[in-house]
Amino acid sequence: MASAFLSIVQQIIRKGSLKLTLANGETHVIGDGTGDLVVARLADQEAEDAIRHDPTMKLGEMYMQGRFIIEQGNIYDFLSLVKQNTTNEIFDFKMAALLLGRIALQQLKSRLPVNRNKHNVAHHYDLSAKLFDLFLDEDWQYSCAYFEPPGISLDEAQLAKKRHIAAKLLLKPNQRILEIGSGWGGMGMYLTEATEGAEFTGITLSEEQLKVSRARAEKRGLAERVRFELQDYRTMNGRKFDRIVSVGMFEHVGIGNYGNFFRKVSDLLDDNGVMVLHSIGRPKPSFGTNAFIEKYIFPGGYIPSVGEVVPPLEKAGLLVRDIEILPMHYAYTLRHWRERFVARKAEAVALYDEQFFRMWEFYLAGSEMGFRWDELFILQIQIAKHQFVVPDNRNYIAENEARLKEFEARRPPLEKVTF
Repeated sequence: MASAFLSIVQQIIRKGSLKLTLANGETHVIGDGTGDLVVARLADQEAEDAIRHDPTMKLGEMYMQGRFIIEQGNIYDFLSLVKQNTTNEIFDFKMAALLLGRIALQQLKSRLPVNRNKHNVAHHYDLSAKLFDLFLDEDWQYSCAYFEPPGISLDEAQLAKKRHIAAKLLLKPNQRILEIGSGWGGMGMYLTEATEGAEFTGITLSEEQLKVSRARAEKRGLAERVRFELQDYRTMNGRKFDRIVSVGMFEHVGIGNYGNFFRKVSDLLDDNGVMVLHSIGRPKPSFGTNAFIEKYIFPGGYIPSVGEVVPPLEKAGLLVRDIEILPMHYAYTLRHWRERFVARKAEAVALYDEQFFRMWEFYLAGSEMGFRWDELFILQIQIAKHQFVVPDNRNYIAENEARLKEFEARRPPLEKVTF
């Protein structure tokens, strides 16, 4: 009997070179022979059938379990090969129904009045700090770096990201700064040290990140100026901030909560304040998150289009002062992370296990593929309440970055905190 799985793969893969061994032991060469050869094998019939009926979820699961095996190339090479043949995708009613059901469920969950923010954050960010130390830069920046100029290292690009955001914040002495989603504290320490007399508050829902960021601030001698709190942005009251920044957190807000998010920003931002929102974006609404990512990596997350972000922002009485799209920079960042993570596989397996390692390798590879081939990008929106708090041209960004480089040259080097 002809394999239904093989038939689908042959219809999809027209360009490139794939050597595929099916569960029954048959080996087939698929594609037009161009490019580097990718060799893959299915370990059993159940795995083959599972991927055939639900590739969005089951390809990642079978790779995690060691039942979809890459014998030449790597999982990124395979995913990239498939994505470059997307014009040959085959419509399947059952898969379409499954997709619509998942979208409906995610949309419903994002609108329920049940606060699962802390649970969702803990699922990912309360993993051991030692895990993230395997692949992040020296400042533990777990968001897209800014590779400007091109070809710089990951550490240099993460510093350039902080500098670029700080330049857009138009920092002034003695300002009160809030970071919504403060990570491991690197952005907060940078902004505080770059701003004379600044008072910084960083909020997170991750107990692991809170522990690390407080230890770093203490070691750096910043404990009196930098305060990190275990706090949900939705319950903050009674404070106003001159500057607000949020980097890589908005993807976790959920599409049903955008209005609440921006209304809270409006409450917290001073009338002459400025905010910079840094988020992953997509070219058009998707209404749901990839099933594998939703289940295993970022439950409750959603990547918005620009058109989904701006209306609730404006309805909250806020003004968009600047929008910048940064394409490809996250692809470069993820490539660095994936290569560093894979290079330290033994340590990752020792922390968790082989299946966890493959889960994270699949996540990093799939994410990189999304930015290279699915047109995902980084969206930076500068927000204010008053139109005159931001200059009427963009020259100030480069001017501020030049001043920040002078600060960086004087700044004491970062010290590593180990756990």
